[in-house]
Amino acid sequence: MKTLLVLFLSIAMTAQAQTGAKELPKDPPKMKLSDPLPGNLFVELAKAINPAVVNISTTALPKNSPRMRDPMLDMLEQLYGFRMQQPQQQQRPQQMGLGTGFIIREDGLIITNNHVIAGADVINVQLSEKSTDVYEATLVGSDERTDIALIKITPKGKLPVAVLGSSNSVEVGEWVAAFGNPFGHGHSMTKGIISSKGRDITEINKIPLLQTDASINPGNSGGPLVNTKGQVIGVNSAIDARAQGIGFAIPIDEVKAILPVLESKGRIARGFLGTNLGDLDPEAAEYLGLGDVRGAVITGIAPGSPAMKAGLKMYDIVTEFNGKTIRSTLDLMDAVADAPIGKPVKTKLIRNNKEMTLNVTTAERMEEKRVARAGVKTYAGQKAPFNLGFSVIDPTPELRQEWGLPDDMKQPVVIETERFSIATKGGLRVGDVILDVNKQPVDNSKDVLKSLKKGKNTLRIARNARIQIINIE
Repeated sequence: MKTLLVLFLSIAMTAQAQTGAKELPKDPPKMKLSDPLPGNLFVELAKAINPAVVNISTTALPKNSPRMRDPMLDMLEQLYGFRMQQPQQQQRPQQMGLGTGFIIREDGLIITNNHVIAGADVINVQLSEKSTDVYEATLVGSDERTDIALIKITPKGKLPVAVLGSSNSVEVGEWVAAFGNPFGHGHSMTKGIISSKGRDITEINKIPLLQTDASINPGNSGGPLVNTKGQVIGVNSAIDARAQGIGFAIPIDEVKAILPVLESKGRIARGFLGTNLGDLDPEAAEYLGLGDVRGAVITGIAPGSPAMKAGLKMYDIVTEFNGKTIRSTLDLMDAVADAPIGKPVKTKLIRNNKEMTLNVTTAERMEEKRVARAGVKTYAGQKAPFNLGFSVIDPTPELRQEWGLPDDMKQPVVIETERFSIATKGGLRVGDVILDVNKQPVDNSKDVLKSLKKGKNTLRIARNARIQIINIE
């Protein structure tokens, strides 16, 4: 009897549980689906885009490494009374790089990554892997922080182009195709989807990136990422080497915003403050009694810098700059670089546990300013003889101020170097201060020209507060 009662209660409880249980949803989510993808979609994309994709190869010409003359040779010369030749250094082999670009204008204007052409002395462009024509490209403009560069070739006729679309309207899950020259294998394409938008990876790029699972390999850098309409929505840039199917592209809307400046000025002017920075980590904030406050700590200030002129002081904690919240040194570096140069911006900081606000005016980075000045040949220097390929100038007050040179410096400065010249191959750069030529001290440009000779010349120069010996021949 007891057994029957237990069985009856068990069956009743099971029936009640089944009656009270909620059923799981069975209807799929409602989706606004477009027409099915055509079977030949990617075939047509390949036909439309590949003609505008180019193979880029770069070369860094061998340069003589700066080398001090062995003092033992000087002693032996005095002993034996004749000039002793220092053993020649072997030149470094040429450095080669491979990458991709795509034509955006019929006259040969090409977009690629900055890291593809950075440091190159020669940039060669091949329109297709079967083409025997190789064009030498000129660098129009580049920007390291966005990793975008513009180069140009002079074609024999009008070239096919890739049409720039919009990355703002891109949605996660869209089909895309990546084009490039992986490992130098020639024109290649891969397909995938947009995996994510707005990937903020400051180590790669200041711009939030598109993520895709379309295969991107070395050599694809600088190639186009294209939607199903055949429009470029991104520039292939990087991969996550720790995994498969994680590639990144620079959104094309961000690229389009800087193209006019790169073409007209050759660079994106970036501001600087002239400070050393450190992060205010949680331990330091707790020690200072600042709670959850985060910011960038000023740990050093250069004399005469914009930071010093604005009244910033050691151990100031910058929490906001030009309307942007600052929680780390990277935040401040980005905010300063993007701030309008020469215009005061509001800066919030904490000094001695008290909040205060200063107006800070950024200046253009000095190295960028030097390159820009030299590039447009603002100053006319005196050309070296014997086709050595460089020009020098005596520093003027204006030049000292613009290049950040000491007020009491009188030695001549290299104002221009010619591409592929003897001087360039020897390692001479714009901005080098010449101290002596062939062991003859020089006080001005005329002394440099008089001391130079046909054949080998040895120059003692100052570069970035270091003394170096350069041989040009």
